[in-house]
Amino acid sequence: MRRMSHLARIWAAAATIAAPGLRLMLRLRLARGKELPGRLPERRGIDATPRPPGRLLWLHAASVGETTSVLPVLAPLLARAPDLTVLFSTGTVTAAQLLAQRLAPDQAARVMHRFVPLDVPAWAGRFLDHWRPDAAAFLESELWPNIVLACHARSIRLMLLNARLSPRSFARWQRAPGLAGALLGGFDLIHARSESDAARLGSLGARRIKAPGDLKIAAPPLPCDPGELARLQVLLADRPTWLAASTHQGEEALIFAVHRVLAAQFPDLLTIVAPRHPERGAALAAEAAPLPVTRRALGEDPPAAAGVWLADTLGELGLWYRLVPVAFVGRSLLAPGGGQNPLEPARLGCTVAVGPHTGNFDAHIALLQEASALETVADDEALAHFIAAMLGDLDTCRATGRRAMAAVQRQGDVVEQTVEALWRLLSSRECGGRRASRGAAPVQRTRASSR
Repeated sequence: MRRMSHLARIWAAAATIAAPGLRLMLRLRLARGKELPGRLPERRGIDATPRPPGRLLWLHAASVGETTSVLPVLAPLLARAPDLTVLFSTGTVTAAQLLAQRLAPDQAARVMHRFVPLDVPAWAGRFLDHWRPDAAAFLESELWPNIVLACHARSIRLMLLNARLSPRSFARWQRAPGLAGALLGGFDLIHARSESDAARLGSLGARRIKAPGDLKIAAPPLPCDPGELARLQVLLADRPTWLAASTHQGEEALIFAVHRVLAAQFPDLLTIVAPRHPERGAALAAEAAPLPVTRRALGEDPPAAAGVWLADTLGELGLWYRLVPVAFVGRSLLAPGGGQNPLEPARLGCTVAVGPHTGNFDAHIALLQEASALETVADDEALAHFIAAMLGDLDTCRATGRRAMAAVQRQGDVVEQTVEALWRLLSSRECGGRRASRGAAPVQRTRASSR
C-alpha cells in the first residue's frame, strides 16, 4: 500500500505539472477536428449544466467500439429505474456522434453526453464534485489512476465492464503491482470479457471478478436505413463488390493496390472503403487517384465503372456490411495495428478477412476461426487472392458468412447479467464496504484547483 501511495502521488504530480501542456494539446486537437468547439471545458471537468435529480450513473466508453457494445444495456437499465439518468462520457467526437445517432428519443431524454475529463487530479475532482454520480462503470481498459482514485476518495461505487487486459498491457502493469492492485482492488465488481482476461486481472489484485462473456459479441446487428439499403441493392445488383472497413492511415494505399489487381479479373469491380476516421475522405480521394473515386460524404453514388467508393460518413457500417458478401476489417494489415471488431460484419452474414495484427480482438478472432468463418491474410497480395476467390465463388462465400453469423449468435445472456449487476450497484446502500454517495456534498479541497 505504501508503494501504491508513492506511485499514485508521482502520477498525480506529473499530471498536474503537465496540465498546461494538456490544455495546449486540447487546442491543437480542436484545430484538427478532434474536439468540438464550445466543449473544451468539459475536458477539464468544467460544466454549467446542473446535475439532474434522482440517481445518476456515470458510464464511460472510450471510443466507438466500446460505445456500440454497451448501447443494448441502456434501455433495460433505464426501464428499471424511472429516476435514473445516465451520464455517458466518451473520449472521442466520433463516439459522441454515434451515441446521438443511436439513442431512441425516450433514451435521449435520460442520457446526457459529456466528454471525459483528462486524467488530471483537479479536473477529475471538479467533474465528480459537480455530477456526484451514485455509481460509475468504465468500459474495457479505461483505468485512469487519478480518475479512479478520485472516485475512491468520494466513495463512488465502481464497476469495470467488459474488462480486457492484453498480455502486453498485463506486462506493463506488472511493473507497478502496487498501483495496479490498488486500482483494480477498489472496484466493487469487474465483468471480464473472457476467462483469460479475468485471470490476468486477478493476478494483479482485482477481486469480485466474473466472466459472463463479451458485450461486443452479444451486441445486436448494426442498424441501417432500410430505404437506402433497398436503393443500393438495386443499384449494385450483380456487381462484384467488396468492403474494406475501419481502415487506418497507411492501409488504404494497400487497399487501392488490391483494387487494381482485382479489377483485371472483375472489370466492373466496386471497392468500398470505409475509413475509421471519415474526416480523412478528401485526402483519401486524392491518394486514390487516378482511380475513379466518389465520396459518400458528398452525396455521390458509386463510380459507374470499376472504381472506389469512399464511405466517408459516420454510423453507416451496418449499411455497407449488408451490401457486400465479403469484408476486410482494418487496422490489422500494418504493425502495430491491434485490429477492429470482426464480429460486426460476421453478425450480418459477411465473410470476414483480417490482417495479422489483431491482438486487441484475439477472443473474437478465435471464435470465428473455430467456425471456419474468418481468413487471416499476411499482406495485400494475400488479401487480393482471398477476395478474388470469394467473389469468384459466391456460394462458398455466402456459406462462410452464414457460419460466421451462427458462431456469433451462439452467445449467452451477457447483456442481462450486465444490467443486473449495474442495477445492484446502483440500488445497494453499501457496496464493497464504502458508503453510497447519492446526494452527497462535494468533497472539500484542501488546496487550490489547477485551472
